[in-house]
Amino acid sequence: MKKLLVVLSFALILFLGTSIESSAAASTYTVKSGDTLYKISKAKKVSVSNIKSWNGLKSDKIKPNQKLKLKKPASKAKAKSKSKTPSRSSAGSVVKEFTVSSTAYTASCKGCSGITRTGINLKKNPGLKVIAVDPKVIKLGTKVHVEGYGYAVAGDTGGAIKGKKIDVFIPTQNGALKWGRKNVKIKILE
Repeated sequence: MKKLLVVLSFALILFLGTSIESSAAASTYTVKSGDTLYKISKAKKVSVSNIKSWNGLKSDKIKPNQKLKLKKPASKAKAKSKSKTPSRSSAGSVVKEFTVSSTAYTASCKGCSGITRTGINLKKNPGLKVIAVDPKVIKLGTKVHVEGYGYAVAGDTGGAIKGKKIDVFIPTQNGALKWGRKNVKIKILE
């Protein structure tokens, strides 16, 4: 009985030490080979734009062993009010709304890699809602709502996507052709 108590005490101490250490480590992340900002944002439930902002990143390029902050620095948290980062299933607050010309694309075309500008693998994740945008109009990583398509993330760019044009990702070629070209309202979410 005494041995059991010693083992249980040791296990409890080990568990508590690990949980305290992991909660402190949760505010930073060390980049591993093959990581992208999008993968990290999904795994850690933080938006790409927040990761870039909190770490002073001007591009989506990251390097292995790079340390990234995953929480808003404390000094800025008091100065600004907290804002909710919307997911694809929640609306969040609308920052801007306008009409865009939309077309559709697929990752299953001949010669297509299926990897977006932000590193999303659309062939492995055909259920994701991703749009290609002109980053001068809509920043990469921005959450949006597209009329007739739903909540999505601005995760790709395209050669023909300039100005107020978007390309919505649809997993099948028939679905993309069915979407066609149309004007839709887009809401930029906070």
